[in-house]
Amino acid sequence: MALLIRRPIAERGEPRKALDCLREEDTLVVPSPDRLGRSIQDLIALVSGLRKRGLTSLHEALDTTTPGGRLVFHVFAALAEFIRELLVQGTNEGLDAAPARGARLGRPPAMTEEKIRHARDLFTRPENTVTSIAGLLGVSRNTIYKYVPEPKGGRATLGAPNSTPALPRPSQPEE
Repeated sequence: MALLIRRPIAERGEPRKALDCLREEDTLVVPSPDRLGRSIQDLIALVSGLRKRGLTSLHEALDTTTPGGRLVFHVFAALAEFIRELLVQGTNEGLDAAPARGARLGRPPAMTEEKIRHARDLFTRPENTVTSIAGLLGVSRNTIYKYVPEPKGGRATLGAPNSTPALPRPSQPEE
C-alpha cells in the first residue's frame, strides 16, 4: 500500500493517523520531502520512524531504505528548510518596507469618503432606515454604524449646517 501526502503532516491530523496505520511492508509516497514537515528535526524524526517501512519521493526519486537515499534525503531536507527560511525572511522584509513605499497593507476600507458623505445625506431623511442605506451602498448595517455614528442630537442634526449650538455671548457693559 502507498500513501500520498500533499501538505505538511504537522498541519493536519488525518495524515498523522494514516502514518500510524502504515504496516511494515508499506511505503509512504510523497511528491517532495519538504511536504512531510517544516523543519529538519521533524523530517528526520519522521524518516527514522519510517526506516523499516520506507519513504519514496516522486520528484527526487528518493528511497530511504538505502544509506545513500537517506543521505540525499537529509541534504534535500536541509535545502528545503533553508529555502523556506529565506522566503519567510524576504516576506518579513517586504512587510517592513511596505509602509516606507506608501503601500497600504490589509483589506481596503469598506466605505470611501464619497460613500460616507452619501450615507450621512441619506441619514438626514427620516424615511430612510439603516438597513435601506446599507443595502443601497452595498455594505452591512454594522459598517454604516462604524463609519456614520449617530450623533448625540439624533439623526436630524446630521444634515444641519452647524450642529453645535451657539455659545452665549458675554454681556457688554453699558456706557
